[in-house]
Parts: sequence; C-alpha cells; structure tokens
Amino acid sequence: MNAPKLEADLGMEVYGSRSPGIGGKIRYLSKDFQVEEILIDGSKASFQPDISEVSGWGRYLLCVLIKKNWDTLIAIKKVAECLGVNPDRIQIAGIKDAKALTAQHITISGVAPEKISSIEIKDMMVKPLRFVNEKLCSHLLFGNRFQIIIRALEHDKVTVERQIEEIRSELESRGGLPNYFGHQRFGITRPITHLIGYYIVKRDFENAASTFLSKTSKFEYPDSREARQYLSETQDFKGGLEYFPERLFYERLMLKHLAKYPRDFLGAFHRLPLKLRKLFVQAYQSLLFNKSLSERIKQGIPLNQPQIGDYVIYLNEIGLLTESYKATTDNLSAIKRKIDEKKAGIAIPLIGFRQPPSEGAQGEIEQAILKKENISPDSFRIPEMPEVSSPGGLRLILTSIIDFYSKEACEDSLNPNKLMIELGFTLRRSSYATVLLREFMKPNSDTEVIRGGF
Repeated sequence: MNAPKLEADLGMEVYGSRSPGIGGKIRYLSKDFQVEEILIDGSKASFQPDISEVSGWGRYLLCVLIKKNWDTLIAIKKVAECLGVNPDRIQIAGIKDAKALTAQHITISGVAPEKISSIEIKDMMVKPLRFVNEKLCSHLLFGNRFQIIIRALEHDKVTVERQIEEIRSELESRGGLPNYFGHQRFGITRPITHLIGYYIVKRDFENAASTFLSKTSKFEYPDSREARQYLSETQDFKGGLEYFPERLFYERLMLKHLAKYPRDFLGAFHRLPLKLRKLFVQAYQSLLFNKSLSERIKQGIPLNQPQIGDYVIYLNEIGLLTESYKATTDNLSAIKRKIDEKKAGIAIPLIGFRQPPSEGAQGEIEQAILKKENISPDSFRIPEMPEVSSPGGLRLILTSIIDFYSKEACEDSLNPNKLMIELGFTLRRSSYATVLLREFMKPNSDTEVIRGGF
C-alpha cells in the first residue's frame, strides 16, 4: 500500500501492514497526545511527580519538565531565562512532540531546588526530583510511554476495533514496526529540515538559508506564508523583520544577522542553537534512511531475516543497542538465531563520514540512493561548520511495540456521530509514535496527513 505524496517525499513510501486503516485525527486536543519519558534506570517522568523533599547529592539537579504545546528547545530556553542561566546548563535526554502534553526529565547544573519555584511559564511546570552526578544525554533514555486518542472516526465500532487488532497482529508477525523517522523529524506543517540539511551537506549555505527562511507551505499560518513570500521576492532581510511574526523566533535570529551582513549565510546559521543546526544534517540522514527502508520493503527483502551484507546490531537485556556486525556466510546462522531470540536486529546505516553503506542487496539499494543524491559518506564532513559534521551510525529497521492496549471505541463528544478510540504503548528511544499511528490510520492524501495531526 503506497503512502500519500507528503509522506513519500519524506522517504516513507510504503506501509509495514496491508490492512486498511481506520482514518481519524490525532492531536485534536493537546491532552489527546500524552508522552511520559522513561530512562534506562526505570525512572518515569510523570504528570504527577513526587514533590517530596529533594534527595541525593551531585553536580546536577534532576527535574521533571511538564509542558503543553511547547517546542522542546524553545521551552528549555524559556526555563533558562527564568533561572538566569545559560541554556547550555540545561540538558535533556530527548526532544518531545510540540503539539502534545509531555513529561520529560531535565538536568540543570549549579541551581538550587528553591530557585525552581521561581519559574512561572504558561502551560509549563518544572519540579525538582533529586541531585545526580551524571547529566542527561540520549544514552540515558530508554523510551517513551504514549497515551493517544484518535478522534473523528467514521467507521462503526466493530470495524474500528477489528482493524486495530488486524494491523497490530500483522506488524507483530513481521517482527515489529518499520522504524521510519517520523514526520516530526522533518517538520509537521512545513517539512523542510531535510532540505536544509541537504544544502548544508552540499555546502550551499545560501540555498540552505533561503529554504529555511523563504520556502512556504500551504499548511502554515497565512501571515507566516506571506512573510516568506515577501522575503523570497525582495531578498530584503531588514524589511523582512517587519513581516516575520514573533513566533518565528529562529527565522528572526537569522534575519537580524543578514540585515547587517546580507551575504554572510554561514554566519547567519551560527546564530541558531547548535542542537537545531545538527538537526538539519540529521534530518537529511533520516531521509536517506527512510528511502533505504522503503526500497527494502518494496523489493520484498525481509525485515527480520538477515541477508549477507546486512548490518546487524546485538541488543542488551532491555533491548538497546550494543555492538554491531556484518552478516557473512560464516555468521549468518548464528545471527538468525540471535534475531529469533530478540537479542539482535537488522540495521541500516545513517550515512556519515565514518559510516559506509551496507553490502549485498541492501548495499545496492543504498549506493543507488547516494548516486541519485550525488553525495558520498565523506559529504557529511563539513569543514565550514565542523560542529555539525556527522560520523553517522546504525539504526534498527524494526522497533518493538511494548505493552500495547486499545480501549473500546466510543462516541466522540467533540465530533457528533463519530467515534474515538484510545491507544497506549511504549516505544524505545528514537522511535516515533506517529509512525505507528500512520499504520493504524493510513491517511489517503497530503491533506489527511496534516489534518490527521501527524
């Protein structure tokens, strides 16, 4: 089953299941999409954190950040402003959905618990938990627990519940969910981060800046679209500041620089946070990964049966990545046993200057994509912006769906004569809830993708 053009353009060209979807819409309300972060030590960021006396000792104060409808990086900047500290002193384990209700851990260095009480930000709350000696990073993240309501379902109750179960069963029989990078990686209403990343990798910083500032989307706010159109037509960076709304915070940072130095596109990018600049390059790597995974599915190459030349990652007791190997004639049987025991999984490269493509059939897929894109692994070494250069890595092509449940479909009070259903599940780090939801919902068009809330 083929995906809508918007998803295909992000490399998600096919689905992992063949059963028809239920349609519907997510994120109708922020509380319809709830995320609670889980660390590898089992700590869960709860919406109702324990607010007893802060315990422990160490250099960092571990807190839970609860937010609604906040971009993670902007939320961290706002918290830093309230505390009067540099945002670099606040660390996270992972970026959460913006249009959602989320709870995640943060660590803050050099701040007393009492100072946290000074934070007053609309739709945000920070609660101190304990002192720790290790600051947060992605390696301390296990995954996320999701509780999601799909609304505006037009099928009857029996059909909705049957399709949910058929799709869940089909994915389980295939070994899990195809581990695409989801819509958030690329931008939901304006999916362009991978395009900016492509130009950065090609060292074309003018087109990278032009794409970030001027490329429009029919799904964004009209005033944003008009501002971008003005800039595209005039290249008037100083005048553009009058048009760009305050909410376009990062664009305005670049415009302020270009208003003074109109040809310094590289310098304009340096006005952006490092995490955001890295995201551009990572988004382009994600696109290449998605394209490779889609082509493997289209060619009928199994996702849970290793082929000679495949990369394989061995997993620890909680299912997170350890060491990697290539499948050969000598170790193929042993690798198959490990995969059957869920102690290993097949991986596709995130192409980088230290990460070459696979070999065998999968390698042919990846080489063809790189040739079409006219790039090589060494393209991800960027001398002009070395801090965003990427060595690459490996990513599993399947991810497990943990502790899945679906409640009984019931009447949707917000949409008369339609139904809603609640789903709950846990996904390991770097896996996307929206990728699982698209399997259940299967939007038929770009408009359905956007209106569906992906």
